[in-house]
Amino acid sequence: MAMKNYSAFSEFILLGLSIDPNIQDILFVLFLLIYLFTLMGNFLMLLVMRADSHLHMPMYFFLRQLSFLDLCHSSVTVPKMLENLLSESKTIFVESCLAQAFFVFATGGAEACLLAVMAYDRYVAITSPLLYGQVMGNQLCVGMVWGSWGLAFADALINILLAVNLDYCEDQTVPHFSCELSSLFSLSCSDTSTNFTFLLCSSVLHFFGTFLMIVFSYARIVSTILSISSTSGRGKAFSTCSSHLTTVTLFYGSGFLSYLLPTSGSPMEMMFSLQYSVVTPMLNPLIYSLQNKEVKAAMGRMFRKYLHSFM
Repeated sequence: MAMKNYSAFSEFILLGLSIDPNIQDILFVLFLLIYLFTLMGNFLMLLVMRADSHLHMPMYFFLRQLSFLDLCHSSVTVPKMLENLLSESKTIFVESCLAQAFFVFATGGAEACLLAVMAYDRYVAITSPLLYGQVMGNQLCVGMVWGSWGLAFADALINILLAVNLDYCEDQTVPHFSCELSSLFSLSCSDTSTNFTFLLCSSVLHFFGTFLMIVFSYARIVSTILSISSTSGRGKAFSTCSSHLTTVTLFYGSGFLSYLLPTSGSPMEMMFSLQYSVVTPMLNPLIYSLQNKEVKAAMGRMFRKYLHSFM
């Protein structure tokens, strides 16, 4: 089969979630609502943690970064998916597809690093509470956030630069609702073994590496909590980690399965991808607002303040 450079094609076709127009209309309404809730929930979290002085602590500094990342990660894929649900052509420019793949990988990688940083924050808070303020200084917190972004963007950039040099065949159909690196490899006439090896290595080092850091942090946390004599003390210590543990479970559970399943456009693969890139960014604000007492109290204070100002 003759090979053509990707620049010979101006567009890819995203198959999306369904070809049935009636189902597409239902999916459009559903995912539009999910996206609006994602925007409102995460913007509200950013506003509350910025405005309330009680939440000016390292833990909530990292939580602000998580809300911002969720906004970015969701906004990379959902608007284009909504557009394609209403469009007959369902196309995306090649350059836009590569850019989307880059930002999906970068924001997902940054979130993995940030969750590991948040686990370390909980580790310091529980195992060394008296030194927490000294250890988790502003300079260290800012440095770890910038390090998370830098590592994720460097990782994504290497993989995208390799994908740009691929030659693509006549088939321009991406069996997915968004552009991801693994989906693009199946369209290439070139040898993608190098690309796949780099993607696999970076995924193992980046995602499994951060996951192991989280597991190590929580192993030390559990050991410390079990050594606390009072039941109320153990419950209070564990409650500070429950929101983060729930977020980690959602992110890594769906993220690992999404990236490790073969790229076939199967319903199972689509389901995990939707959970990872669309649903989880909406759930994180709910998890932290419902399970975290300080966040709930701050929201209550903010709403009472605004209600009082209108009365």
